[in-house]
Amino acid sequence: MDWTELERIAAQVRGKLVELSRQAEAPHLGSSLSCVDILVAAYWKCLRVDSKRPDDPGRDRFILSKGHAATTLYTVLAMRGFFPEKLLDSFGQPAGPLAEQPAPRCVPGVEAATGSLGHGLGMGLGMALAAGIQKRNYRVFVVMSDGECNEGSVWEAALLAPAKGVDNLIVIIDYNKWQATDRSNEVTALAPLKEKWAAFGWSAHEVDGHDLRALVDVMSKVPDGTGKPIAVVAHTVKGKGVSFMQDDNNWHYRIPKADEVAAARRELGLA
Repeated sequence: MDWTELERIAAQVRGKLVELSRQAEAPHLGSSLSCVDILVAAYWKCLRVDSKRPDDPGRDRFILSKGHAATTLYTVLAMRGFFPEKLLDSFGQPAGPLAEQPAPRCVPGVEAATGSLGHGLGMGLGMALAAGIQKRNYRVFVVMSDGECNEGSVWEAALLAPAKGVDNLIVIIDYNKWQATDRSNEVTALAPLKEKWAAFGWSAHEVDGHDLRALVDVMSKVPDGTGKPIAVVAHTVKGKGVSFMQDDNNWHYRIPKADEVAAARRELGLA
């Protein structure tokens, strides 16, 4: 699969996210759009997973700690064949399996309940440690939001992972510079974020979170030979892919109207 095809897939994912937000009247569209390229790079190029064997003990584990972006995970899993794409229409519906925040095993491929921010990295670290205990060679990928780095539990896990010599764990921070009500660096002093992870003993990197090649390059190198867990600060844009949503924090809660769905799909080359 070439990079043009991968970019086309990312555009398709974004189009579906806009549709699902409208259909279910569900918020967090901007946050879902910002992490699309991270998940596409992971699921199409980096993760060792098999949709026909979602419970394979040797599979890589993927945790979307920023559970409010659940539609991105659901859409990617469906497109990768973990469950029928038609099931996406049940998103946010009463008694449906696809809630606005992921529940554990709600569909094949969802590893954990997330959305209560600050817990995904701790769970991922536990899974990474379990791999060593069980003498398995799987890796653990955790995607977090930048606002999630406000949580003390994140830094507890960040301290423990290097102490335990965990090198099969990678965290990717979707650094879109916004939280629910303000700029991330104005809520707490996150910057310099890469240097903070490095100071905690991680192999720390910065990438353009919308550059599929750069994402694949860094996420393919787990372990990376340093003997350390890996932290990737992925610089992203909230609402990426739709011009009138980009870097506009109103889309943390706004629901698109029918004409905005149509406009977004045109911009994404899907109309």
